[in-house]
Amino acid sequence: MNIGFVVNDVNTEKASYTTVFLAQRMHNLGYNVYLMGVGDLAYYPDGYMGATATQAEANHKYKTPATYLEALQSDKATKVRVTAPDLDVLMLRNDPSAEGEGRSWAQNAGIIFGQLAIRHGVIVLNDPTSLSDAVNKMYFQHFPEAVRPRTLITRDKDEIKEFFNEQNNNIILKPLQGSGGSGVFMVKKDDATNLNQIVEAISRDGYVIAQEYLPEATEGDVRLFVMNGEALQHKGKYCAIRRVSSKDDIRSNMHAGGSAVAAKVDQRMLDLVELVKPKLIQDGMFLVGLDIVGDKLMEINVFSPGALPDASELEGVDFSEPIIAALEKKVHYKKTYGVQVSNKTIAMI
Repeated sequence: MNIGFVVNDVNTEKASYTTVFLAQRMHNLGYNVYLMGVGDLAYYPDGYMGATATQAEANHKYKTPATYLEALQSDKATKVRVTAPDLDVLMLRNDPSAEGEGRSWAQNAGIIFGQLAIRHGVIVLNDPTSLSDAVNKMYFQHFPEAVRPRTLITRDKDEIKEFFNEQNNNIILKPLQGSGGSGVFMVKKDDATNLNQIVEAISRDGYVIAQEYLPEATEGDVRLFVMNGEALQHKGKYCAIRRVSSKDDIRSNMHAGGSAVAAKVDQRMLDLVELVKPKLIQDGMFLVGLDIVGDKLMEINVFSPGALPDASELEGVDFSEPIIAALEKKVHYKKTYGVQVSNKTIAMI
């Protein structure tokens, strides 16, 4: 199998990332694995999309994701031009919301070039057409009300004040665009003095999400991986972690100071998976991360869900194995059916 991973920038990848974990495992299995930043993508005169991709030494097996990434980021890494006909699968693992100032051009690049790759028979995951609808948190509002906390999205301070006064508990404020816990605030019921200031700070960059506070959030949230519309399992273990916030921070995101502990996946979580499954199937969302508090979803990460290495370590199984097996099956279906079956269908079988 020939597989490409699109990331924000190869040089900013970290050994703890899920993408590097998957790429290292696939490289060691003998697959042709290419990593490419969105800035490496191109459309060539021969009519194909492609990229100047980075490859590690073909005949060398790497003991850890860290040693694999070190090879990719070294001066000795192989730079090779790949085009759509060279690939069976292209995984879009770049996070548009993580792009910094001056890189607005990069936010939709993976989606645009992914759409071109589909035209030439490449399986693109997650489906880029649907990803274009998910570049901000508004995508989450397309899922059933039963799975979501009570939410207001606006730039009007008075509407947010009214929403705040309606709640019996604290509220959470965060930007419509962004990820990783960036710009997330909790306003407590007995302390509304900073509400205006927080709303002004967030609304400078766009819309504000005001959300009911779920008391169970004090115990952290659970990141549960869903593959092909089902909770990801391997050897009887669920691919999930509980992310616990530090004592002085409400955010449980891993790069916002949170830590990972083993998670107990209960029936409430599996019921949530069943409720979001139809929409995920419809949109061709092969691999996603659900962030769960109690019986509600806080977020659905469809671009670059992380914590696969953490879940593998905590549960003592390698969760890359069922993902790789699923990719192999998709390549087999694609070679069998060709253009008769859509990318969204292939993505979810």
